[in-house]
Amino acid sequence: MSKNFNLKAYLVIGEENTKGRAVENIVKDAVDAGFTMVQIRSKVASARDIIECLRASADAVKNSANEATLIVNDRLDIFLAAKDMGIKVDGLHLGQKDIPPTTARKYIGEGAVLGVSARAYELIDYVKNADTSFIDYFGAGPLHLTPTKPDAGKRADGSFETRTLSELTELAKISKIPVVVGGGVKANDLPNLKKTGVDGFFVVSAVAGAENPYLAAKEMVEVWDKL
Repeated sequence: MSKNFNLKAYLVIGEENTKGRAVENIVKDAVDAGFTMVQIRSKVASARDIIECLRASADAVKNSANEATLIVNDRLDIFLAAKDMGIKVDGLHLGQKDIPPTTARKYIGEGAVLGVSARAYELIDYVKNADTSFIDYFGAGPLHLTPTKPDAGKRADGSFETRTLSELTELAKISKIPVVVGGGVKANDLPNLKKTGVDGFFVVSAVAGAENPYLAAKEMVEVWDKL
């Protein structure tokens, strides 16, 4: 599916990530700085609170100097409710434990962006053989262990696995759809990450937890764009 979205710089954010600051203000800072995707993800907020966060974030994107795609994490019900309320939400992101992408696609429609977190284990085989006819991009990681998603890369035995640059290089070559990589990514990771050929990076705390989110986001975009 060909859609107008850009995975280059992808912010994942919820109220628990902002150090008490308004989500929509950080969203606007990031998009003004050149971030191209925003995912609203919260494991603590109520459905109504996430809907209102989506509304405020959609307004922030609309009033930004740049365009960005607004995604909601996990919650098909919230995506549908937000659309019904006239909120401009552009898509949905699903994890491996969420509803099947085929089911989600039936409800969100062909025009919405649908992303899926690639399976952490047997990553290459999964991406090589996955049915991508219903989805638009893969999210992969973690590049590093990260407190914002403490179970990322956790094996069944309780140990953790991170993604190597060589693995990401192979992933970028074999994937039929774009790939965005995150998990503790910082500005100094971007040169090596871009060399792998992946389509972009995603961050949480590097921007949402920064003292100055705009400057932090701008630095990352400038580093990526110069490579």
